[in-house]
Amino acid sequence: MTQIIVLPHVELCPDGSVIEAERGKSVCESLLAGGVYIEHACEMSCACTTCHVIVREGFETLPSAEEEEEDLLDKAWGLEPQSRLSCQVVVGDTPLVIEIPRYTINMAREGKH
Repeated sequence: MTQIIVLPHVELCPDGSVIEAERGKSVCESLLAGGVYIEHACEMSCACTTCHVIVREGFETLPSAEEEEEDLLDKAWGLEPQSRLSCQVVVGDTPLVIEIPRYTINMAREGKH
């Protein structure tokens, strides 16, 4: 298991969260399994930007983003050099510290997660 530290987010986890993530799963899947209900409007198919995260620690250990992810990230709100789509980042051996941006470009939200 690899630790993912989620920095506080006013709506999703006001006190932050520490998640023990399974290697080989995406960060998005790990957050959802750990009770951090990050948006994922495209059902984790790399077709939107609602699961955008900023990797504050551990970014340099991640494989580079594919072109499709890079193209989508250009549309993300609050884009930073360490931005990634959490559905595309696979958990490895290195602990990660992530920040979930305050806003997304999602215009509609269905259900609780």
